[in-house]
Amino acid sequence: MRVEVLLARLPHGEDLPLPSAATPGSAGLDLASAEDGVLAPMERRLFATGFAIALPEGYECQLRPRSGLALRHGITLPNSPATIDSDYRGELKVALVNLGAEPFAVTRGMRIAQMVVAPVASVQFLTVRELPATGRGAGGFGSTGR
Repeated sequence: MRVEVLLARLPHGEDLPLPSAATPGSAGLDLASAEDGVLAPMERRLFATGFAIALPEGYECQLRPRSGLALRHGITLPNSPATIDSDYRGELKVALVNLGAEPFAVTRGMRIAQMVVAPVASVQFLTVRELPATGRGAGGFGSTGR
């Protein structure tokens, strides 16, 4: 399935690559930083991407960590996956956190996150007195691992 997403480059992102898949089978599209910055250990910061998008109604954009940055440097997203709603029109910014022991330098053009465009179900809640029974019931937090 191909989804058309409108993308507006912002002046500070004109020369940056568009979000793109690293391989034909990649689910996520790599996002590059539009700015330089250093993240100290345990520091959180927003990094600009240099573009804004318009998603079709019924879709969201999820921002996710890059596995290599997470494994090698402890760089991840504090709210992963982050959700960009279809009615948001501002610049995409990526919140990064450094869970590593060393400062981490983000450079302009560096791939810092991935984005996944996904459909979102419209929900209508129906209030009932009792929920249908299942084999699991109300068991949670490790109850299925026994």
